[in-house]
Amino acid sequence: ERVIKMGEQPGKVFLTGCPSIDLAEEILQSEKLDFDVFKKYGGVGKDLNLSNGYIVVMQHPVTTEYDQSRAHIHHTLTAIHQLNIPTLWFWPNVDAGADGTSKGIRVFREQNDCSNLHFFKNMEPDHFLKLLNGSQCLVGNSSVGIRECAYLGVPVVNIGSRQAGRERGQNVIDTGYSTQEVTLAINQQIKHGHYKPDKIYGDATAGIQIANILAKEALSFDKKLSY
Repeated sequence: ERVIKMGEQPGKVFLTGCPSIDLAEEILQSEKLDFDVFKKYGGVGKDLNLSNGYIVVMQHPVTTEYDQSRAHIHHTLTAIHQLNIPTLWFWPNVDAGADGTSKGIRVFREQNDCSNLHFFKNMEPDHFLKLLNGSQCLVGNSSVGIRECAYLGVPVVNIGSRQAGRERGQNVIDTGYSTQEVTLAINQQIKHGHYKPDKIYGDATAGIQIANILAKEALSFDKKLSY
């Protein structure tokens, strides 16, 4: 609707879904975790026993709340620390407030026993999705929880306002930043287990649809704003 308001011809607008869902479908058809994440990616922290379940955390700063990023991450760290579940934690992006998030993590590690946590900088997309698919829950505010995890059926605890206004599947529980809220939501999602795949962001055929459209449709350049 927004693209059409910007002047695009309605007949030239196609809803195909998100191409990353195509990759998520490939992950569903493969082994959940067929590589040693610690040997392949290193990271910081002890090698964890993942055989009895684990959770993944990816929490970025919110640019409009950058001055609160350290407090936000402290609440999440406290919740994960108290739950004492093996946790694979991914470093935040470099948005405004990232210094507060990073410092919060470093200080918490210095002051607490974080033997249930292992930290990573990054990971290849297919390996990351395999890691998510094999997890009990994703915690944080990453868009992967809204998009790919919906299709994979991975339970998600979405913290704060970063994904506000985006459609989400039945796999997502939204919480505030408090330790208590986050803890309760994680326990609820682990108890529920995986959800049925939700096609809210595509049916895993986006790549084929886009290729076919680009192969057949003539490009147009004349556009007029409708507002």
